[in-house]
Amino acid sequence: MSSSSSKNSEAIASPCCRQCCLDDQDVCLGCGRCLAEILEWGQAADARRREICKAALLRLRPGLKI
Repeated sequence: MSSSSSKNSEAIASPCCRQCCLDDQDVCLGCGRCLAEILEWGQAADARRREICKAALLRLRPGLKI
């Protein structure tokens, strides 16, 4: 297997930091994902996982420019 094909097949890592606690809006205070995104993660394609990670980061740091 070439390095380029193995690089393309790498999965997007979960943003879970094992500090799971949902707030009143069902958003994890540890990783910033909402409950629906956490449940979706296992079946999500890489593009969707990137979207989830971006949205979660913006929830944790609202003023961040991505």
